Amino acid sequence: MKPKISILGCGWLGLPLASKLASDDYIVRGSTTSISKLDKLKSENITPFLIDINNLDDHISGFLNSEILIIAITSKNINDYKNLLQHIETSQIKKVLFVSSTSVYENSNLIVTEESSTKNTQLLYIEKLFIENKKIKTTIIRFGGLFGYNRIPGNFIPLNKKMENPEGFVNLIHRDDCIRIIEQLILKNVWNTILNACADSHPKRRDFYTKENLKLGNENTLFNENSMNEYKIISSEKLKSILDYNFKYSNLMLY
Repeated sequence: MKPKISILGCGWLGLPLASKLASDDYIVRGSTTSISKLDKLKSENITPFLIDINNLDDHISGFLNSEILIIAITSKNINDYKNLLQHIETSQIKKVLFVSSTSVYENSNLIVTEESSTKNTQLLYIEKLFIENKKIKTTIIRFGGLFGYNRIPGNFIPLNKKMENPEGFVNLIHRDDCIRIIEQLILKNVWNTILNACADSHPKRRDFYTKENLKLGNENTLFNENSMNEYKIISSEKLKSILDYNFKYSNLMLY
């Protein structure tokens, strides 16, 4: 029997993820902070809950009536996550998939793996809260920059603003790959680990954003040629090996 899944944060990533899982016959509970989105969740066969991590109430117990919790929100409030964990510990949740970011890594001008040095950030502290909790199994998925659909890379840098680090490298992942990876982690029961997830290719920022701006009809991409060109190149080899995964959007210069 497929596990019941709760998704905290049915936003840009969480909603299409919840919809895909529901279409694959998982029982899915989804949260939103917007009353107007409740009907949308229902229409996608997702049991809706109105939940704000900043102000958890009795609704959280019904929402956490699942085996797996996927956390896909942007909050970095440490106390809110400590409070959430207290609720999780008394719930049916056995496994947590925490959607994190490769922003936890330093710009080392090197290839970065899951063993590389990290920055002392709130996000890293929140990751550790879940990893160190022995009452649940937690997998941390560190995605690169998210793009796809209405997130168009050419819009990431405002017009008439110089782009920093033009000789640095791009670490991005398409939303379709994010959803496919999360599905595979659940299907293959991959827990108690940390995984990076970025497209295989890492073009120079100069080349990639020139291409993306041309798509939007912007022929003049500005670069700060005096910037330090600090960068990191995120390796997803661990994820690819564990899941035997091939990226749908592997070559960013062909997207």
